[in-house]
Amino acid sequence: MAVDIIVLAAGQGTRMGSSLPKVLHPLAGRPLLGHVLTTARTLPDANLIVVTGAGGETVRKRLANPHIHWVEQTEQLGTGHAVLQALPALSADSVVLILYGDVPLIASATLKALVAQVNAKTIALLTVELGEPTGYGRIVRDAAGEVVGIVEQKDATVEQLAITEVNTGVLALGGDCLRRCLPAIGNDNRQREYYLTDIIALARQQGHNIKTLQPMAAEEVQGVNTRAQLAVLERYYQRRLAAQLMDAGVSLADPDRFDCRGQLSAGRDVQIDVNCVFEGQVTLGDNVRIGPNAVIRDADIGNGVVIKAHSVIEGPVRIEDGAEVGPFARLRQGTHLGEGAKIGNFVETKQAHVGPGSKINHLSYVGDAELGAGVNIGAGTITCNYDGVNKHKTVIGDGAFIGSNTSLVAPVVVGGGATVGAGSTITHDVSEGSLAVARGKQRTVDNWSRPRRKDGE
Repeated sequence: MAVDIIVLAAGQGTRMGSSLPKVLHPLAGRPLLGHVLTTARTLPDANLIVVTGAGGETVRKRLANPHIHWVEQTEQLGTGHAVLQALPALSADSVVLILYGDVPLIASATLKALVAQVNAKTIALLTVELGEPTGYGRIVRDAAGEVVGIVEQKDATVEQLAITEVNTGVLALGGDCLRRCLPAIGNDNRQREYYLTDIIALARQQGHNIKTLQPMAAEEVQGVNTRAQLAVLERYYQRRLAAQLMDAGVSLADPDRFDCRGQLSAGRDVQIDVNCVFEGQVTLGDNVRIGPNAVIRDADIGNGVVIKAHSVIEGPVRIEDGAEVGPFARLRQGTHLGEGAKIGNFVETKQAHVGPGSKINHLSYVGDAELGAGVNIGAGTITCNYDGVNKHKTVIGDGAFIGSNTSLVAPVVVGGGATVGAGSTITHDVSEGSLAVARGKQRTVDNWSRPRRKDGE
């Protein structure tokens, strides 16, 4: 049976104190709503319907997808009113699952279990036990323990406020039941809003059973209304991911000082020091060692690679087995380090292929370049690849030696085995095995006296 998944994402999020729509605030590098949609897509035959409101155009643009049916709620009249806007988009004879764009960590297994409980006479409701239930709607049961309704905190009696089983807002029910009950919801409450929770009592009156399930962890159903709540979920997410990595054979110097804001795949016996950040798609081979304060984005890193402290990798970047980077190095997009290559402190590369065993150890910029095997680049060397309009390429052959403080003015080719003297500005090709020196002639003035100040100055 098809599942129509309605995701409510129309809230203004005023307590976030931000011009960015609440559901677009990032958790682990992805928008809150993005997490919900990713999980929703794991359900078979899912039809996604997202209800937007404040900042809806921004939300639709940021998460554009042809397989999402977007619905707008022009007035913020409550969750029941929001779901009402989605009714025309429902399929015939479907199960309807209600989710929330600001509840990002709901688990796929939880949703599948919830949907599996639904039939023509049964509604499935996700609840959770909280030691401190302030702010949540309470689950009201009769003497037999059956759910008879949900009461919002502002409308609850003193006795009802003592209830610790609360509503998460997540529920699944038949589409026919939703169509019958939703128009009957009123707004006779303190907020003058149409509460989706009222559908439970209405369905119960029509003879429906209400089954409840609870998530494996309360964080699955924790919503985000403030930046403090967002920070709590961020740490929960990161600790959970850190535990998974350690179970897979990764050593983390401090799991509480680890951040992954994308997808990280790691081999065995990987060591990651404190305050490292991973973004985008990152793959680490076996026996990789990463020093403290490294930032790595979109990188494919081979076995036995060492990334030293404070290095920044902004991919896509490929680093072959046994290479070494840093400390304080910056590898930019298009960098490819060959096996055993070394990039040292305060070196920047971009669109550069550095061959096996080649070394750029100190204070250099190498961009739009192709280096062969065993090349040595001296400190302070730069490839002058940009003429103000176009980029040009530098090619350096196997075994070439480039002296310190050299400027290679592209396009230029330095042949294999060639040597460039320190302090040279190379504007023409250098043939294989030759020596090129291009610098001003030194002049020495003997017995020279420095200028001195005149008396009184």
